Amino acid sequence: MTDFFAGIPQIRYEGEGSSNEFAFRHYNPDEVILGKRMEDHLRFAVAWWHSFAWPGGDPFGGQTFQRPWFGDTLELAKLKADVAFEMFDILGAPFFCFHDADIRPEGATFAENKRNLEEIVDHIGTRMESSKTKLLWGTANLFTHRRFMSGAATNPDPDVFAWSAATVKTCMDATKKLGGANYVLWGGREGYETLLNTDLGREAENAGRFLQMVVDYKHKIGFQGAILIEPKPQEPSKHQYDYDVATVYGFLKRFGLENEVKLNVEQGHAILAGHSFEHELALAASLGILGSIDMNRNDYQSGWDTDQFPNNHPEMALAYYEVLRAGGFTTGGTNFDAKLRRQSLDPEDLILAHVGGMDTCARALKAAARLWEDGALERARADRYAGWETPEAKAMLGSSLDEIEARVLAEGLNPEPRSGRQERLENLWNRFV
Repeated sequence: MTDFFAGIPQIRYEGEGSSNEFAFRHYNPDEVILGKRMEDHLRFAVAWWHSFAWPGGDPFGGQTFQRPWFGDTLELAKLKADVAFEMFDILGAPFFCFHDADIRPEGATFAENKRNLEEIVDHIGTRMESSKTKLLWGTANLFTHRRFMSGAATNPDPDVFAWSAATVKTCMDATKKLGGANYVLWGGREGYETLLNTDLGREAENAGRFLQMVVDYKHKIGFQGAILIEPKPQEPSKHQYDYDVATVYGFLKRFGLENEVKLNVEQGHAILAGHSFEHELALAASLGILGSIDMNRNDYQSGWDTDQFPNNHPEMALAYYEVLRAGGFTTGGTNFDAKLRRQSLDPEDLILAHVGGMDTCARALKAAARLWEDGALERARADRYAGWETPEAKAMLGSSLDEIEARVLAEGLNPEPRSGRQERLENLWNRFV
């Protein structure tokens, strides 16, 4: 045991009336909602990078956090893992997520990176033997190091492509070894800053081939989890190739991967793309590619991804309603891709940020589940499209423009608009939230 979280009790559910800040008011893992335990609905995960690797900097100032595990040795990486599992146990977190660079020190060569990763994965595996916490997903950091400044899979240098592909292989091996439920790819530098030095066609073809290799390797090693792509616009590249759900789906279709790859959709990224979180979730579900979510929030007064912990349960309820409509998570879950504010220095802050986020999500899930169980919103939706269930409407979709014109003339069709009833449905929603 380390002493980093000394004096902080295990967080337990005490109900809405509790005044204990080190307790859950809404998140009751064993509460059954729509026939499933709350823990199994939400499938919370802690993000290793923000919780244990982020130093607390911003574009105008450097490190504010002083953590005893900060450094570039395997001994400190193991200490970081020990602290992480102590936090998982305090929270009762069912999952965690990691990038390779979060858990291992950076080596001077690829071979050293691989050795470091394998050693720390063995250490994490040992810690998992005595913990309930499992791996939701692993991924490779192909964006921080200067070698990736022009991309990874889309880099103009084939040696960077090779380094990136080899790194993903080691991370997929690590994820499989730790029993991960998914493997995620986030193209943080897969984009461009200027067309003056960019070959869009070549970069797209290379990115498509890269992903095909990932899928091929998944099947080769017998990895049973899902391969996920995480869309994000603008940041850090001016033009990101994985801008939003629709863009990524078009990419998957182009390379014949729409049945092999799903999406990890993040709230903050949806906002940066000019969408709502629920829009991106609903679209992904309608396309059959909703896999998992990163839960956070953005500061709507800032133009970048602030990665704050969620605290707006009505907003999150809209998101979880779409998750419920899609049938819930299978291999995916709710990962807190959220970080403390750089002034929040204390160990208690790290625990309480997750407590608040988990409670917010639980409250949102309960509201969404009540409305889903009531059925009024779905009945209103079905009523609005009821005309399309008639034999005539279905037959029309199989006819031609000539035939449709003839019918309109013969029947003297002159349709009047019908109310969309938006405000009535908003009032209905607010009754449950």
